[in-house]
Amino acid sequence: MVTVTFVTANEERVTAQAPAGDNLLRLGQAAGMPLEGTCEGQMACSTCHVIVAREWFEKLPRATEDEEDLLDLAAGVRPTSRLSCQIELTAALDGLEVRIPGDSHDMRRR
Repeated sequence: MVTVTFVTANEERVTAQAPAGDNLLRLGQAAGMPLEGTCEGQMACSTCHVIVAREWFEKLPRATEDEEDLLDLAAGVRPTSRLSCQIELTAALDGLEVRIPGDSHDMRRR
Protein backbone atom coordinates (compact mmCIF):
# COMPACT_ATOMS: atom_id res chain seq x y z
CA MET A 1 0.00 0.00 0.00
CA VAL A 2 1.06 3.56 -0.73
CA THR A 3 0.32 6.16 1.93
CA VAL A 4 -0.44 9.75 0.89
CA THR A 5 -1.15 12.77 3.05
CA PHE A 6 -3.48 15.41 1.64
CA VAL A 7 -3.33 18.90 3.17
CA THR A 8 -6.57 20.81 2.72
CA ALA A 9 -7.00 24.56 2.32
CA ASN A 10 -7.92 24.62 6.04
CA GLU A 11 -4.60 22.90 6.92
CA GLU A 12 -6.38 19.67 7.81
CA ARG A 13 -4.17 16.64 7.17
CA VAL A 14 -5.93 13.59 5.74
CA THR A 15 -3.96 10.39 5.30
CA ALA A 16 -5.16 7.74 2.86
CA GLN A 17 -3.81 4.55 1.32
CA ALA A 18 -4.16 2.85 -2.04
CA PRO A 19 -2.41 -0.02 -3.77
CA ALA A 20 0.53 0.73 -6.02
CA GLY A 21 -0.72 1.22 -9.57
CA ASP A 22 -3.72 3.32 -8.57
CA ASN A 23 -3.62 7.04 -9.26
CA LEU A 24 -3.69 10.03 -6.97
CA LEU A 25 -7.00 11.37 -8.31
CA ARG A 26 -8.92 8.21 -7.40
CA LEU A 27 -7.29 8.05 -3.97
CA GLY A 28 -8.07 11.70 -3.28
CA GLN A 29 -11.70 11.29 -4.29
CA ALA A 30 -12.04 8.17 -2.13
CA ALA A 31 -10.58 10.16 0.79
CA GLY A 32 -13.17 12.91 0.33
CA MET A 33 -10.88 15.52 -1.17
CA PRO A 34 -12.46 18.18 -3.46
CA LEU A 35 -10.82 16.85 -6.62
CA GLU A 36 -13.55 16.96 -9.22
CA GLY A 37 -11.80 15.17 -12.07
CA THR A 38 -14.41 16.35 -14.57
CA CYS A 39 -12.75 14.43 -17.41
CA GLU A 40 -12.57 11.26 -15.28
CA GLY A 41 -8.79 11.18 -15.42
CA GLN A 42 -8.45 11.51 -19.19
CA MET A 43 -6.22 14.61 -18.87
CA ALA A 44 -8.70 16.88 -20.62
CA CYS A 45 -9.27 19.38 -17.78
CA SER A 46 -7.48 20.78 -14.75
CA THR A 47 -10.04 20.06 -12.02
CA CYS A 48 -7.74 17.59 -10.26
CA HIS A 49 -4.91 20.07 -9.74
CA VAL A 50 -2.78 19.49 -6.63
CA ILE A 51 0.39 21.08 -5.30
CA VAL A 52 3.05 18.48 -4.56
CA ALA A 53 5.32 19.05 -1.55
CA ARG A 54 8.68 20.25 -2.86
CA GLU A 55 10.60 17.30 -1.39
CA TRP A 56 8.38 14.90 -3.37
CA PHE A 57 8.12 16.83 -6.62
CA GLU A 58 11.48 15.69 -8.00
CA LYS A 59 10.56 12.04 -7.37
CA LEU A 60 7.72 12.25 -9.89
CA PRO A 61 8.14 11.63 -13.61
CA ARG A 62 8.23 14.91 -15.53
CA ALA A 63 4.90 16.36 -16.59
CA THR A 64 4.15 16.03 -20.28
CA GLU A 65 3.69 19.12 -22.41
CA ASP A 66 -0.06 18.38 -22.53
CA GLU A 67 -0.25 18.30 -18.73
CA GLU A 68 1.69 21.56 -18.47
CA ASP A 69 -0.71 23.17 -20.97
CA LEU A 70 -3.69 22.12 -18.82
CA LEU A 71 -2.01 23.40 -15.67
CA ASP A 72 -1.84 26.80 -17.36
CA LEU A 73 -5.66 26.82 -17.07
CA ALA A 74 -5.78 25.94 -13.37
CA ALA A 75 -6.17 28.54 -10.63
CA GLY A 76 -3.50 28.87 -7.97
CA VAL A 77 -0.77 27.04 -9.90
CA ARG A 78 2.60 26.79 -8.17
CA PRO A 79 5.98 25.54 -9.43
CA THR A 80 5.23 22.09 -7.98
CA SER A 81 1.68 21.81 -9.35
CA ARG A 82 0.56 18.63 -11.06
CA LEU A 83 -2.66 17.00 -12.22
CA SER A 84 -3.46 14.23 -9.75
CA CYS A 85 -4.81 12.00 -12.53
CA GLN A 86 -1.30 11.86 -13.95
CA ILE A 87 0.41 10.68 -10.77
CA GLU A 88 0.58 6.91 -10.60
CA LEU A 89 1.15 5.68 -7.07
CA THR A 90 4.29 3.59 -6.69
CA ALA A 91 6.22 2.23 -3.73
CA ALA A 92 8.74 5.06 -4.26
CA LEU A 93 5.93 7.55 -3.50
CA ASP A 94 4.98 6.01 -0.14
CA GLY A 95 4.63 9.01 2.20
CA LEU A 96 3.79 11.50 -0.58
CA GLU A 97 2.31 14.81 0.59
CA VAL A 98 0.14 17.02 -1.60
CA ARG A 99 -1.82 20.19 -0.94
CA ILE A 100 -5.32 20.82 -2.23
CA PRO A 101 -5.45 24.37 -3.67
CA GLY A 102 -7.67 26.75 -1.73
CA ASP A 103 -9.82 27.46 -4.76
CA SER A 104 -10.71 23.81 -5.45
CA HIS A 105 -14.40 23.15 -5.89
CA ASP A 106 -15.97 19.77 -6.47
CA MET A 107 -19.23 20.29 -8.38
CA ARG A 108 -20.19 16.68 -7.56
CA ARG A 109 -20.85 17.85 -3.98
CA ARG A 110 -23.60 20.38 -4.71
